[in-house]
Amino acid sequence: MHSGAIGRARPVHVEPDAHEPAAGRHGFDQLHRRGRDGLQPVRPAWGEAALWRQLRNDHQLVRTTCGRRQPQRRGAADLRVGVPAMMRATASRPQSGVTLIELMVAMVLGLLVASGIVTVFLSTSSSNRAQNQLAVLQEEGRFAMATLTRDLRLANGHYCTNSGGVANQTSSGLLLDSLRAPKVYANDLMSALNDVSTPWGSSPYPAKPDSPYYLPSFLSMRGYDCDDKACTPALPNTIPAQGKAVGNRVIGSSVLTVRHLDTSRGWALGGSSSVNTAADGTVSSITLSPNKDTEPAISTFKPGHLALLANCSSAEIFAVDGPNAAGQLSPAAVGTDSANNTGKPVAQQPQSAPRLFDFNTDYQTVTYYLRVVDAGDGQTTGALVRRANGVETEVVHGVERLDFLYGVEDGNGNTGFLTAQQIDSGANCPPSVPIKLGSDPGCLWRAIKSIEVRILMSGQQRLPSLNSTVIAYSYASDGGGQVAAPADHTITPAQQGFADQMLRREFSAMVALRNYNP
Repeated sequence: MHSGAIGRARPVHVEPDAHEPAAGRHGFDQLHRRGRDGLQPVRPAWGEAALWRQLRNDHQLVRTTCGRRQPQRRGAADLRVGVPAMMRATASRPQSGVTLIELMVAMVLGLLVASGIVTVFLSTSSSNRAQNQLAVLQEEGRFAMATLTRDLRLANGHYCTNSGGVANQTSSGLLLDSLRAPKVYANDLMSALNDVSTPWGSSPYPAKPDSPYYLPSFLSMRGYDCDDKACTPALPNTIPAQGKAVGNRVIGSSVLTVRHLDTSRGWALGGSSSVNTAADGTVSSITLSPNKDTEPAISTFKPGHLALLANCSSAEIFAVDGPNAAGQLSPAAVGTDSANNTGKPVAQQPQSAPRLFDFNTDYQTVTYYLRVVDAGDGQTTGALVRRANGVETEVVHGVERLDFLYGVEDGNGNTGFLTAQQIDSGANCPPSVPIKLGSDPGCLWRAIKSIEVRILMSGQQRLPSLNSTVIAYSYASDGGGQVAAPADHTITPAQQGFADQMLRREFSAMVALRNYNP
């Protein structure tokens, strides 16, 4: 029998036992010699001769070779006996270790894998920090704008209405109502206000009047344009000087002061609370009996505070004595002392819905500016500060720029956007207070119809991985709002003491002043 392997199969005969002829033994010797180069069959014991003869008669042991025979290598043998082939076990040499080259290759591959993992981790971590910083920036920017716009909408607000009286015809033929303003009887009005930068007698502002007068326009609102050197007009001394140190005002940030009456406070007169009228029609006393659910306690009206008595047609500011144990207040005497009045306030009838306010606390003076604060990592950042009646509150951190533009209606009914300096020096004003003080300096501060507010927010934390494209930003106050590198802006972060490697975004809003409607 021949195998089907490649090449020629050579039959191999198995040696018979001793009882067989010599010719058979000669064939066994030949097979034994050939086994040196190939497979060497195992010679059976003499006791197994019968089984060996049966195997020899029924089958043949055939060695197959492929291609060129190689010395010293034993080929596979196929024992075809009708049962699965039995392969001769081959000896394996045990592994004794790795070579130096294999070790170095393994180390290099390990380093490559480790560096790839580190690179992916750093990239993911940097991207995550940037995304978190941007999310915080946007959230705080929206909150800052909401706080600013809420106060700006209330600017120049008074009780019930902000305008009144007979309409006046301008030079262009347009009819405009006069702006409403409280009449001042108190000698010491300025001490009841906060953040005043226009004291009596400083040019161009008039000296303090000796008789009753209407609240002047320059005490209604006040803006200040600031660059990297100074502010115009000059800031009040209650605002810190600009600089890079913690506690200073942020360099190049503007300031705005607005005033309005908090009409949610005060005491309604006409029921249990009333105005007692003297024979000459002036106020002799005011009796307060507060509603505990809706009105403040009488104790909140502190001695020495000024009173504001207002209805939907007029308002008066005057000094009072009290309140006493019975809840009564009476106008202070007429005189030249700071605690006196220049005249007697006129009583208001219950039908006109009068209301009494504590002028020192209810007439709000709100100033916004930026202050340098510690960012907590060795860096500094800017904080938006809301200063209400002298009490300061940090609104948000990360504000680096603050600017305002004012939409003003002039005497001809035309509206234009001006800076604080232009408004302060403007003279073509619409109808102002009923009786002006001289030339009515700063009259345009009562003619503001809208305010555009801009802030520049930063991520507060320095990110060295940000490239030059990412850190570039636009700011409308810097010449048209073109995207530029931090160093190319009018006021640079480096000038302010802030790092360049941060995300920055501009927020802006146009706020209509609800209390200006001539």
